[in-house]
Amino acid sequence: MECKTLSITVTGLVQGVGFRPFVYRIALDSDLKGWVQNTNENVLIEVSGSSDNLNRFLSALRKDAPPAAVIENITVAETALNNPVSFSILKSNDVSDEITEISPDIAVCNDCLADIAIEGNRSDYAFVNCTNCGPRFTIIEDLPYDRAKTTMKSFPMCPKCENEYKTVTDRRFHAQPVACNDCGPNYQLFVNGLHAPSDIKTILTKTSGYIKEGGVVLIKGLGGMHLACDACNEKAVARLREIKKRDGKPFAVMFRNMASLNQYAEVDTFEEESLTSWKRPIVLLEKKKNPLSNALPDSLTSGLNLIGAMLPYMPFHYMLFERLQTNVIVLTSGNFSNEPIITSDEAALSKFSDFTDAIILHNRIIFNRTDDSVVRIIDNLERVFRRSRGFVPSPVRTSLNTEGIVAFGAELTNCFCVGRGNKAFMSQHIGDLQGIETTNFYEETINKFIKLFRIKPALAAVDMHPDYISTRLGTDWDSLPVVKVQHHHAHIASCMTEHRIDEKVIGVVFDGTGYGTDGNIWGSEFMICDLNDFERVTHFEYIGLPGGDSAAEEPWRIAVAWLYKVFGRTFLDLNLPVVKNIDPDKIETILLMIDKNINCPLSSGAGRLFDAVASLTGLVQVASFQAEGPMRLEALVNSNIAGSYPFSSGTTIRLDETIRAIVDDVLNDSENMTIATKLHNTIINIIFDTVNAIRTREGINKAVLSGGVFQNKYLLNGVTELLQKNSFEVYSHATIPTNDGGIALGQLAVASKRREIKCALPFLQK
Repeated sequence: MECKTLSITVTGLVQGVGFRPFVYRIALDSDLKGWVQNTNENVLIEVSGSSDNLNRFLSALRKDAPPAAVIENITVAETALNNPVSFSILKSNDVSDEITEISPDIAVCNDCLADIAIEGNRSDYAFVNCTNCGPRFTIIEDLPYDRAKTTMKSFPMCPKCENEYKTVTDRRFHAQPVACNDCGPNYQLFVNGLHAPSDIKTILTKTSGYIKEGGVVLIKGLGGMHLACDACNEKAVARLREIKKRDGKPFAVMFRNMASLNQYAEVDTFEEESLTSWKRPIVLLEKKKNPLSNALPDSLTSGLNLIGAMLPYMPFHYMLFERLQTNVIVLTSGNFSNEPIITSDEAALSKFSDFTDAIILHNRIIFNRTDDSVVRIIDNLERVFRRSRGFVPSPVRTSLNTEGIVAFGAELTNCFCVGRGNKAFMSQHIGDLQGIETTNFYEETINKFIKLFRIKPALAAVDMHPDYISTRLGTDWDSLPVVKVQHHHAHIASCMTEHRIDEKVIGVVFDGTGYGTDGNIWGSEFMICDLNDFERVTHFEYIGLPGGDSAAEEPWRIAVAWLYKVFGRTFLDLNLPVVKNIDPDKIETILLMIDKNINCPLSSGAGRLFDAVASLTGLVQVASFQAEGPMRLEALVNSNIAGSYPFSSGTTIRLDETIRAIVDDVLNDSENMTIATKLHNTIINIIFDTVNAIRTREGINKAVLSGGVFQNKYLLNGVTELLQKNSFEVYSHATIPTNDGGIALGQLAVASKRREIKCALPFLQK
């Protein structure tokens, strides 16, 4: 049988995920000889054998790769026949200045879970891992990714672990975090701030006991601390809320397994796939309407119909559930409101010893903090709302030259982004830059990314808002030239970059707040734009926000502004919840502010319209968490209701008729479900009519949707379906957050395109 030799190059996330041992195994299974080698750019393979065996190998290479591997490209070329005597793994080799991709943290695999139950050096070991699972990004300090440059360097391998690490056929071959009971990290129990010496079985038993009795415990995880309690215990949930100083925001919960989760929530095939993936994100699910689901206290989800649910992803989680009587616990970030998740043992003990029943720490340092990621399945696609553990630091592959660009992101829901070659490395979720702790975390992490990915900063991209902390930091960063990007242009550019679009599109951005070129607050923008620039075509008419940022926290202010605009002072005689429930003196103060234009910045934000309607219907007068009004309105939507409200289009989209009709419905005792659904249908109609009019005039058929309002499942589905039904090409976010967490990618794309055009100008002018 004729033999030949193939030279194969594999690019993508193929290092730190067990790829070379996988190649070794399928080469042996296919009776091939040759070698596999890591470089800092890719994996190189040379294999010799019969055509049939080579084809079998190539098929397995494409279809059976390790779960966490992401193969971007496989190139195959026939080369001079070689006759090696065996198949081997060659030493890694740096071939250029390019960098190796770093794997995100990977949920513990079933093989490792089985090891915990077997007598031996990993019996009941809470840090079991292999090349297919375990910590990655959270422990890496520098490249190349080897043990000496991770926080595992302080744990020398015992002879057994070292043997596994060096054995090519072992699934722990070159698993940098490999460890066992004899040589690895361990957990410690602290009560009242004092160390209570205990083995892991005692720690787990005591922890489950605290939770059973309604206690709250702090547990050190992969990327930070978590607070935990029994999710079915209303008093424990209330205590946890008090500890975190978190009035109303829903808590995430962890279920024992899929069987228990299915009893509480509606889960379709796509949601289960996301829940059980190696990324193990929090998935937003609809609560089941049954007695068991009702056993979860309303305070857990703040009365909403969504549960933020996840499954265990660390060995410790599985071991704890073996001893717990409850099937569901709250597992929320270990921090106080508006602070980043805690990573250090010292901070955990000093901040939480007085508030918790116990603190469970381990002695492996967390170098890169990460929150749990949050996703929602919309139109059968996993849509990332918070991109962190499991997703970061996998790059976004672009068609742009991103080299040396540092994009500093937005003020709220911040992520930043750095560029290398054609790759954009987005940071983990940072949070709102409104506290010193978060700002310090932000600056520290920018420096870590610049070092880790060998970035040579050459250009800063920032938001146009002059007062954003991110803008001020980027403007002053290392004397770099600065590109200022309008907030909503960055939103559209982010979605375009995700889908590799580089042409004129119709951009629709619906969110709450973004600084506009006219100095007003934008947030319902219809644009014609490309990556370089944009033209604002139309938007919701402006409404003054009495008190500025306070209006989003107290939606009744926005409702009063709208009522005053539409009805004048006669609205005070209407039997509306906002009139009945708000102190008349406070309302008069707001009217005076409007009359004299005192601290009433103009806003076209779509999110603020939702806030106003939430107040008009009596759902929310004072928000206990961000976007509470819009979320409560979405929760009421009934797809069987087909009505909508009138509006007027033109230079601006006028909503006086909309507000008047909503007020009529409220006064006529229409159900809030009806009003909420009609409002959503109205927004869908506005978007379609406006986009369709732009297409008719401009001949552009691609519609790009972005902004936090499109986290709304009913709205995104409705807009997409109506546009596609009318032959539009519709693009929306999936792997990149549609909220401000995706802004930095758009900033980077705009900066790259403007740099490209600027560099080309001298040649174009000749």
